Amino acid sequence: MTNNTRNDPTGSGQPVSQQGVAPAGSAQTSTAAPTSTPSPAAVRGPAFATIATPYFGMLVALFVGVMMISNITGTKGVLLFPSLDLDLGPISVHGLVTDGAFYLFPLAYVLGDVISEVYGFRAMRRTIVSGFAVLVIASLCFWATIHLPAADFYENQDAFKAVAGVVPQFLAAGLGGYVVGEFLNSFVLVKMKARSGERRLWARLLGSTVVGEFFDTLVFCSIAASALGISTASDFTNYVVVGFVWKCLVEIAVMPLTYLVCGWLKRAEPTYREALEARS
Repeated sequence: MTNNTRNDPTGSGQPVSQQGVAPAGSAQTSTAAPTSTPSPAAVRGPAFATIATPYFGMLVALFVGVMMISNITGTKGVLLFPSLDLDLGPISVHGLVTDGAFYLFPLAYVLGDVISEVYGFRAMRRTIVSGFAVLVIASLCFWATIHLPAADFYENQDAFKAVAGVVPQFLAAGLGGYVVGEFLNSFVLVKMKARSGERRLWARLLGSTVVGEFFDTLVFCSIAASALGISTASDFTNYVVVGFVWKCLVEIAVMPLTYLVCGWLKRAEPTYREALEARS
C-alpha cells in the first residue's frame, strides 16, 4: 500500500498528487483568474488624416502664396460701381469700397476649410504659423529693400516706396485679421465636425466662414483703413460690410468645388479612410 501522505510539506495529512496539486475538496485553491481578450474600445471623435502624403504640403504652399499675394495687391484701394448711390439708414453707399485683394483673398478661407476638414485643427495651426512666418519675412525684406541705396539708373524709387512702404501697416492688419480669423474658422469647423461627423459639410463650411471672415474683416479693416485713405465712418462701414458679405458670397459660390476637393482628398488619403473605418 502506497502512502500518499509522504512528502506532504504541511504535515496535514492531505493527500498530494504526484504533481504536487491537492485534489478537489482540499483546502488548497487556485489563485489564477480566467483571462479574456478585451474587445477594442470604439474610437470616438471626428476622423482626420495624418500628414503622410504630399497633398498637405501642396495645400500649405497654395495657402501661403494666396496670403502673400493678397498682402501686396491689398495695398490698392478699389472703388467698384462708382455710380451706385444708396442710403441705408446710418450707412451711405457711394460705390463699393474694397481693396485689390478682394477677388483672391477669399480663396485663403476655402483652403483653410479644406485643410481643417481633412487634416484637423493641429494641421491648420501649422499652416497658420507657416503663413505668419512668411508674411513677417516678406515685410522685413520690403523694409530692407526700400532703404537700400538706389542705383543711379533706377528711376522708380519713390513709386516702389509708395507701394511697398505701406505693406508694414497692411502686414499688421493682415496678420491680426489672419490669425484671429483663421484660428476661429478652423476651430469652429472642427467643433462642428465633432458633433455632426461626416454629415452636413455645407453647414460647417458656411458657419465657420461666417465667424472667421467677420472677425478677420473687422480686425483687418480697423488697422488698414487709414492706409487706404478711408477716414469717414460711412466709408469704414462700407468697407467692412462689403468685404464681409463679398467673402461669404464667394464661399457659397465655390462650395461645390470645396465639396469636390474635400471628397477627393478624403479618398486619396489612406489614413483618412483608416480613421473612418476605426469609427464605423
